[in-house]
Amino acid sequence: MKTPRNWVFFFGLFLICMGASAFGKDSDVIIFDPPNSGQSPGQGTTPASFSSFGVIDGYYLDANYQFHGFLRDMRGKFSTLDVPEAGNGAYQGTLAFGSNLFGAVAGFYVDSNYGTHGFVRQPNGAIKTFDAPNSAGTYAANINAEGTIAGDFYDANGIQHGYVRAPNGKITAFDAPGAGTGGGQGTFTGFIDCINLEGSMTGNSVDANGVQHGYVRTADGKITTFDVPGAGTAGGQGTAAAGISLDGTITGSYFDANYLSHGYLRTRLGKIITFDAPGAVSGGGTYPANINGLDDIVGQFSDSAGVYHGFLRTRFGKIITFDIPGAGNGAGDGTLPSSVDLSGEITGFFVDINGVNHGFLFFADPF
Repeated sequence: MKTPRNWVFFFGLFLICMGASAFGKDSDVIIFDPPNSGQSPGQGTTPASFSSFGVIDGYYLDANYQFHGFLRDMRGKFSTLDVPEAGNGAYQGTLAFGSNLFGAVAGFYVDSNYGTHGFVRQPNGAIKTFDAPNSAGTYAANINAEGTIAGDFYDANGIQHGYVRAPNGKITAFDAPGAGTGGGQGTFTGFIDCINLEGSMTGNSVDANGVQHGYVRTADGKITTFDVPGAGTAGGQGTAAAGISLDGTITGSYFDANYLSHGYLRTRLGKIITFDAPGAVSGGGTYPANINGLDDIVGQFSDSAGVYHGFLRTRFGKIITFDIPGAGNGAGDGTLPSSVDLSGEITGFFVDINGVNHGFLFFADPF
């Protein structure tokens, strides 16, 4: 019997709050790396998102540059996630990208021929792999509480298409109106939490001129495209979407005529508010990564030296900036948040002075 959607919503909200309160506030910052995470340049830990009871999912590169998925529970205990079909060479392996309130994890793996395929790991540990129809490479980005997975794939001509995979395994491909049909063009999904509890998902398309346009697709398949006022109209410019909240608010970046990135949020009714993190200057930019159920937004901004810094834009419009201790101060170094829960707990990674990624957990009071 199908679970009533309202029950899923309120039980999910309960689980998130339970998970948030379980962290405690003994320290504002916790730095972590799974065992066997590599410590050479380009290696290390990349957390992706929160699931229930404070569990963080993500992936790491080991000393041989092989990818492994991981789960970190609220006590700091790690579990490694490896898809059996994944390759074991450099830049092969398993990448976990999203998890839901009940512990299911979605992502993709790279096989021994560098082909990419989607997977879902159920809470009992069972792993199911899949490929979108006519796919030359399948990516899974996120899974909602009902088990619906959002992702994208590219075909034999290098054209990108979006898809949703229902809990029963049925895959529906789609293209946003106006999406280009050349190599590197088409329809892309957002990043962390690009699908919400009611099945609405977000992402962006790239048209025939290389310009990006945002879209939202509802559970019944209706697609609405949008552009942020001020977004540029040349190749590499336009509107990109990152994530969607419980109430349908979308966040992402838009690139202006000077290729500078700015943040925005778009309400369910289509109202758009733009913002920039303090310190994001010409030559840098603001890059939202994730939005939680209360419309708090996290992301990063880069300064004129190319160093990344974290930010939280609260549901009230206040922007808090932060740097994790140990983050490097060279171009490409810095703090890169990926997800925020309802209590203000933020996870992500920082890049140290040696070019190694490390996971972090940080509390920023949204009030």
